[in-house]
Amino acid sequence: MKFSVRIPFVELLGFELHKFEGGEAEIVFNPLPDHLNSFDVVHGGASMTLLDVVMAHAARSVEPDMGCVTIEMKTSFMRAAQGPLHAKGRILHRTATMVFTEGSIFNAADQLCAHATGTFKLVPRLATGPGSAKPFNRISTD
Repeated sequence: MKFSVRIPFVELLGFELHKFEGGEAEIVFNPLPDHLNSFDVVHGGASMTLLDVVMAHAARSVEPDMGCVTIEMKTSFMRAAQGPLHAKGRILHRTATMVFTEGSIFNAADQLCAHATGTFKLVPRLATGPGSAKPFNRISTD
C-alpha cells in the first residue's frame, strides 16, 4: 500500500504502510544500522517518528483528503526496540477539527516496545509546486 502523500523523511526511514482505513493505521519498519543508537537498538527519535506517522495516518484514515498537523504527543518506552517493528495507530476521539489518537510499536515477538498518545489538528491540504496558487504550502493552524 502506498502513502497518499509524499513525506521525504518517511521515505528515508523506509516505513511501509500496511493499513489506512476506518480510524486505524498500521506501518512496518525494518530498521537499518543508521537508525540505531549507541546501544545498537532503534533510536528513540526513529521510534517517535514511527508513532507520529502511524497516529497521523489513523487520524486521516476517515477523511484521507484532509491533512493533519501534530499538536502534541506523549511517548512512553517500555523496552528497547530491535529488529523488524510494526506500529498500530487508532482514533480514540474525533471532533470537527481535532483528532485524539494512540499508537503502539511492537517487535517481531509482538512485545510492546513503545506507546504514545497524540493530538492532531485537521487542516485542508494545500496545493504545492510550480504554478500552484499556494507555492509555499503554508498551513494555517489558527
